[in-house]
Amino acid sequence: MTIAVYPGTFDPIHYGHIDIIKRAAELFDSLIVGVYDRPHKSLFFPAEQRTEMVRRAVADVPGVKVLCYSGLTVDFVRSQGASVIVRGLRAIVDFELEYQMALMNRKLAPEVDVVCLMTSQEYAFVSSTIVKEIAIAGGPVTQFVPAHVEEALRARLLAQA
Repeated sequence: MTIAVYPGTFDPIHYGHIDIIKRAAELFDSLIVGVYDRPHKSLFFPAEQRTEMVRRAVADVPGVKVLCYSGLTVDFVRSQGASVIVRGLRAIVDFELEYQMALMNRKLAPEVDVVCLMTSQEYAFVSSTIVKEIAIAGGPVTQFVPAHVEEALRARLLAQA
């Protein structure tokens, strides 16, 4: 049985992430979406809320479990009995960072492979950062995120106002 982990901050989850999750779930026996709780970047949502948003977004995808984690991704992967890290690629900029992370993860955990899935063309321009910027500017994000995520974005922005 091949267990894979798709790690990320998912701040917030968007349809590009969901596309990768659905496709990875078809490739592996089990997929764990790992919501990283302490990255070195400022976050819009706390880990618990991001984890719950991801759970709701993928509730209908069979074979997917959503867990929050901290520490090294390879340690989380090992703790779950997984042997694969799934990553999504949108553009050349992603490739450089993902390549560097894959090589470092390979050094830290030689038994773990990295599988990169190309983002579907319709989501190639979507990122969590852009979704947040559109929402902050008052623009519509319905076409980029599930309804419950849009509601969370609006609530967060109202709370900040």
